Amino acid sequence: MATTTAPKGTRTRSLEWRVVDIVVASVIAVAVGVIFFAWSAGYSLISGITAAFPPLGGLYVGGWLIAGVLGGLIIRKPGAALYCEVLAAVVSMALGTQWGLLVVISGAIQGLGAELVFLLFLYRRWNLGVALLAGLGAGIALAISENILYNALWAIDWQLLYVLFASISGVVIAGLLSWLAMRGLAKTGVLSSFAAGRTADV
Repeated sequence: MATTTAPKGTRTRSLEWRVVDIVVASVIAVAVGVIFFAWSAGYSLISGITAAFPPLGGLYVGGWLIAGVLGGLIIRKPGAALYCEVLAAVVSMALGTQWGLLVVISGAIQGLGAELVFLLFLYRRWNLGVALLAGLGAGIALAISENILYNALWAIDWQLLYVLFASISGVVIAGLLSWLAMRGLAKTGVLSSFAAGRTADV
């Protein structure tokens, strides 16, 4: 069983997934997957608004990054961000998003971007700064993958601006809003089975 060494007198923190972790992570992912689908429906309007300068569309993408950041902040186990983002993408695809199977590939890439940030802190820190960095990581991952998949014909300065705008969106929408959502859920008591509902840094 994977555990971390804790100082004497403190409770050992387990990184092994429990049944409740799987259930709650799945509920989060399915709920956010529905949001993903609705967010995708709004993209046609956004693409029309930004038609004259497409990189601005990057400011909208943070809504597709929430599952990974929120799931990671709540579950606090290795793989949570990746699991939630991929499952949310699968739900969005099943509901009929216009990108089909590609949305699952994108979900994996975006979830990995957030996951790597949580790994960087060894799954030990869960404050606002880490949440913002996880949103940033997911945003950068999304922008790079979309520059390869969809924006390859853009000029390099447009591609770089898309990375910048997607990063800002990831920080604000996925990072900040997910952290606020976690705090709000913790205050209701529904996260009492999780460290996110018990520790002072929520």
